[in-house]
Amino acid sequence: MRPRSATPRKITDLMIKVISSLSALIGIFFLAWILFEVIQRGIAAINWEFFTTLPTPPGIPGGGLANAILGTLIITAIATIIGVPAGIFAGVYLSEFGRYGRFGAFVRFSVNVIMGIPSIIIGLFVYTILVKSVGHFSGFAGAVSLAVIMLPVVARTTEDMLTLVPNELRESALALGSPRWKVTLGVVFRAAKAGMLTGVLLAVARISGETAPLLFTALNSPFWPEALDQPMANLTVTIFNYAMSPFADWQQKAWGASLLIMVAVLFLTITARVGIRSAKR
Repeated sequence: MRPRSATPRKITDLMIKVISSLSALIGIFFLAWILFEVIQRGIAAINWEFFTTLPTPPGIPGGGLANAILGTLIITAIATIIGVPAGIFAGVYLSEFGRYGRFGAFVRFSVNVIMGIPSIIIGLFVYTILVKSVGHFSGFAGAVSLAVIMLPVVARTTEDMLTLVPNELRESALALGSPRWKVTLGVVFRAAKAGMLTGVLLAVARISGETAPLLFTALNSPFWPEALDQPMANLTVTIFNYAMSPFADWQQKAWGASLLIMVAVLFLTITARVGIRSAKR
């Protein structure tokens, strides 16, 4: 039997490598372009006033976005307090108790569906439940909408990290007489803590740039955040409003806020990547 020529396979392999390399270079090019544009346009807006003062009325230069920065931190913190524990408990159930059961499969399917739902749909859902029912926008409603977005990310990451823990660790602890809950919290969690923290960071990075849910829930405010049951200033909605305005000063501040969010997301993403590598090791 005459052997087949390896030339077609080599040509195919070379074409795939070339196409993959070009695709990667295109992605890197646009990423670098975005970074360059945001830094170039936003760095001029970054000063002490930007972080310490309230925004000025329309058409008046000056002021800052201190209220939006503080509001974003508050909303993100509350969303983390709500979404992270729920996501961790869901991930623990999927990994430790419902890995092979029908209900576990249903929960896993539901988590995947929630992860794929557009954020604007989640914002509309929370608007119907927490905004329309009480008659006004609120920072708490914004935090709940972001928590719903965080939950499936944390749940899937927690499940994946706990699944990577060898069963021998669980069996050894159970053989010593430890109850299942203590094994999970004291042994499995310690072995997977780096990966679980990485999941939390990825979830925070995921919600940092969300605008649509906050348009339906927290809306915006030109004042300092004072109560969770009132509209609350935040960076993403501020960027939307300022970028669409006809005022050059507001547009520049929108670029500055974009730069601030971009730096935060890059920091969280890089930290999460480092955490993933250490968790795999």
